[in-house]
Amino acid sequence: MEGRNDETPDRETLSLTKLLPCRESQIKLLTTLFGKRGDMTVPALFVYGHTATGKSAVINSVLKTHKLPHVLVNCVECYSSGFLYEAVLCALYTCQGSQKSDAPVRCDNMNDFVRLFRQTCVNLDLLNETVYIVLDKAERLREMDANILPAFLRLQELVDGNVCMIMLSEIVWEKFQCGTGFQEPYVVHFPDYNKDELLRILMRSAPAEFSEDLYQMYLSLVLSVFHIVCRNLSELQHLAAINFKKYIEPIKNGEATESDNRKLWKNFEPHLKKALQTVYLREVSSTQWERMLEESDMGKMITQQGLSSRTHVELPYYSKYLLIAAYLASYNPARSDKKFFSKHSDKKKKPKVVRKQERTNNHVLGPKPFPLDRLMAVFYAIVEGKVAPTANIFMQITSLVSVHLLAQVAGNDQIDVPKYKCLVSFDFIKSVARTVNFDVVRYLYDFV
Repeated sequence: MEGRNDETPDRETLSLTKLLPCRESQIKLLTTLFGKRGDMTVPALFVYGHTATGKSAVINSVLKTHKLPHVLVNCVECYSSGFLYEAVLCALYTCQGSQKSDAPVRCDNMNDFVRLFRQTCVNLDLLNETVYIVLDKAERLREMDANILPAFLRLQELVDGNVCMIMLSEIVWEKFQCGTGFQEPYVVHFPDYNKDELLRILMRSAPAEFSEDLYQMYLSLVLSVFHIVCRNLSELQHLAAINFKKYIEPIKNGEATESDNRKLWKNFEPHLKKALQTVYLREVSSTQWERMLEESDMGKMITQQGLSSRTHVELPYYSKYLLIAAYLASYNPARSDKKFFSKHSDKKKKPKVVRKQERTNNHVLGPKPFPLDRLMAVFYAIVEGKVAPTANIFMQITSLVSVHLLAQVAGNDQIDVPKYKCLVSFDFIKSVARTVNFDVVRYLYDFV
């Protein structure tokens, strides 16, 4: 396999490192692996890392900057193997600027895909060049036909040409391996950005009308609060953008200068605590948030208009009980479940050894993870009427995770028991409980 000359980095690589900071090592590695246009490269490349770690941005930028023929397909949009094959073939028609074929490409199996892919490469004069197929959200391949993943990993061998299969995923490669026929891909890891790297990236959006020192101080305050609970770059960029106006409010009013860090922090701290409750929830848009900042009673508006309307309208009936059960499982110790939910518990035999004032407040410590079986036990104990454990109930748990009301903290494979954690605030769960006439405070360990 040929590679680029490592003695002098080309201008394209240097521009990429400036465009995508904190990913210099990954850009250099990918540039070396891809080589020049037409060079043979690795048959398969597996790129993994958490959300918003720059995987797609780096891969696409490297391919576009060096003008390498490539195809980008999101596996979420292809819910069947046939649609996936056809999406790759249709995108291949246009990767070189060619007009898409008028007749729709029909491909039902892997044999047809290999034949049509080779034929398309001949028609587009791509036999002497490496074609890169990028599959985003590649974990969806595990849910398709069993032969898709092994065949894609050996596609260079099957089509007898220069093809590189690039799979982007948020989970590790070990969870893809099953059965036989696998050819190990070259694995590239995109680690999470550390605090200094996040600060460096966020500083690129510094407003021109204020000094960089002021904006850096502002970002340091935001990261000191949110970095513990949120490492997602996209979320942090959103939070930094919508909250900066509140931070500089005393400066615009003439009550403080840029160097009055203590006065700026004192004005900003209560607002930051309210913003912390809305991480991942997106209860209000950026425009609505900015409009609320101009109101004197902003906190009350967010609670009443943002939280209440969201819980009244959007959650199905059983999802509300599932969310309440998740909140109780997150903030109640497991030993208290028998006391709260067992019909035959003997409450007289167990005197209170620890007084309420001496207990550790679980709401201060934050939510604790809990297993799926405990969630279902609490759910069946509090829900009205008899509910069968159908697939519909478990699908609603998945939906709560997808909208970031719950977080799955373990159990991605077939061995570990799934574990979850509730992400909503106390005010949020009280408004949910009111819609189903459930007294959630009565079942919380911190309030009895």
